[in-house]
Amino acid sequence: MAALPEYRVYALKYAERIGRRADHFLGGDPHDGPHPMDYFVWAIVGDGRCWIVDTGFEHEEAATRGRKLLRTASEALASIGIDAAKATDVIVTHLHYDHIGGFEQFPAARWHLQDKEMIYATGRHMAHRAINHAYTADQVAGMVKHVFAGRVAFHDGDAELAPGLSLHLLGGHTMGLQAVRVRTRVGWIVLASDAAHYYENFETGRPFYIVHDLGAVLDGYAKLKSLADDPRFVVPGHDPLVRQYYPAEPGGIAHRLDAEPKR
Repeated sequence: MAALPEYRVYALKYAERIGRRADHFLGGDPHDGPHPMDYFVWAIVGDGRCWIVDTGFEHEEAATRGRKLLRTASEALASIGIDAAKATDVIVTHLHYDHIGGFEQFPAARWHLQDKEMIYATGRHMAHRAINHAYTADQVAGMVKHVFAGRVAFHDGDAELAPGLSLHLLGGHTMGLQAVRVRTRVGWIVLASDAAHYYENFETGRPFYIVHDLGAVLDGYAKLKSLADDPRFVVPGHDPLVRQYYPAEPGGIAHRLDAEPKR
């Protein structure tokens, strides 16, 4: 059997905000105080391919939602020599604004999305403000247009995209949220995206406050850990600690996730 390729994996910070602990955990938090949140996109490079994971958001969305945009996804990717305009494959973990809002920066891409996420984002649940506030209608409509253009690859559950690279349906945070499992030089790592916003979510069993299915969120924590060779290799979607645990590339925008975390 041929050895699996070992990919280089990058986390690229593109935005930030300061929230509060009580607002970031379901049921609040007794130790309320400022709680920073980082926003990332990710790149997976190897075996002659480049896969982008999520697209961030852009200036108008940042202004509307009160987020601090440091750079667009395409600008972040350029810092490691990746041209967003030429990217051929983008994995969409889910359709919340901060994960799909920069989709127009990737005009050549094929989009990898779970069936259940498109069903969720275009169905009856979006009639409820408590759910739809994290989606932006024009971005969802943009994905629908890509469906009609034949540019969306739908996945129904777990799927192998390439040797050493697979998608895993977790749901929970949204109906169709998917995580990404990648083979690297240190073994299998998992990009959790919003299956765990912070290390604290899956290490203590305390979910982020946006929840579609609480049981699926909690079951997802165990699945994340089982997919990685070491629980330390699960990378949460918004935790500033990621930048402390993993080595930075020159310029400090990108951090290498195919490394032993310093924790």
